[in-house]
Amino acid sequence: MSFFVVAAGGTGGHMVPAHVLAMELGARGHKVALMSDARGLRFPGLFHGVEKRVVDSASIGGLNPLNWLSGLMAVARGRGDAREFMREYNVAAVIGFGGYPAVPALLAAASLGRPAILHEQNAVFGRSNRLLAGRVARIATSFAVTRRLPDKYAGKTVVIGNPVRDEVRALGQQPYAAPAAGEPLHILVTGGSQGASILSRVVPAGLALLPAEVRARLRVVHQGRPEDLENARVAYHAAGIAAEMATYLADLPERIAAAHLVVARAGASTMAELAVIGRPAILVPFAAAMDDHQTANAAEFVNAGGGPVLTETQFTPFALSQAIVSLTSSPATLENAARAAKSVGRPDAGARLADLAVALGGAA
Repeated sequence: MSFFVVAAGGTGGHMVPAHVLAMELGARGHKVALMSDARGLRFPGLFHGVEKRVVDSASIGGLNPLNWLSGLMAVARGRGDAREFMREYNVAAVIGFGGYPAVPALLAAASLGRPAILHEQNAVFGRSNRLLAGRVARIATSFAVTRRLPDKYAGKTVVIGNPVRDEVRALGQQPYAAPAAGEPLHILVTGGSQGASILSRVVPAGLALLPAEVRARLRVVHQGRPEDLENARVAYHAAGIAAEMATYLADLPERIAAAHLVVARAGASTMAELAVIGRPAILVPFAAAMDDHQTANAAEFVNAGGGPVLTETQFTPFALSQAIVSLTSSPATLENAARAAKSVGRPDAGARLADLAVALGGAA
């Protein structure tokens, strides 16, 4: 039995794959501790039986040198606490999932000569990971192509995929069946954990442009921001479209599996779940995402044929209605897109990342 540390920033995109790895390592009989900030410890339903440690850290950004100094001091304190913990428990290896709260643990590992792995969820190498890439033994990527990952690290980089939870992997075993003519057509609209106002504005208007016989078949589940949902509900009702509105979907993977078509952002977790479950999608990348990483995340899925991408500029009601008409033109078109989506899924990412961690920890 070995002791591992997983270190992750306090957002769902970082925490969920870290949780998956922690559960996989625990199931193999290893001990695991999570190092994050206070936000990371608030996520419900994650890291059962895992020791949780808050380590001091801060984002070192902005133009004020005083912020740089206070940020560096916070990172130094976090690194010291992490070093003490790793010495006490003889930690075999550290796996970092990005975000500035992961930085102190990875710096501590480097200072102690403990091996470390960086996992990158997006198709653009993140800022924290770029800072630490030279100090780790392995870099695990989620996509075959990862922008801003320097070529000099190719020898220690392996394509793993983005780990997804067991329930997502199980849903991937459910076959996809496109609706026959006249049957209900289930559409899921999701803007991710933060919602997306543009989806709430454009999707109801776009669906309203579809022929009446198509609108009568639609069964929409729409997740969005609270302040946007009432207007969306009114628009759906005016168009005669049956729609369920929600600000949060605790069973989002099940909703993806139940959908014939998804309209969504292109966050890393969304793309991983769409691909593992195997569902066609119309993707609308968040234009303000750092390094435009959502457009990069969508590329593999789109190139395989899982569905089109519409930039926020292109995402008009008419363009959306045309994309839906094209995808739903026949059951075969939807089924081909579902197969294409699944072809880029990596359901074994959690197990493969655990293999890498165990091999690295054992060698150390």
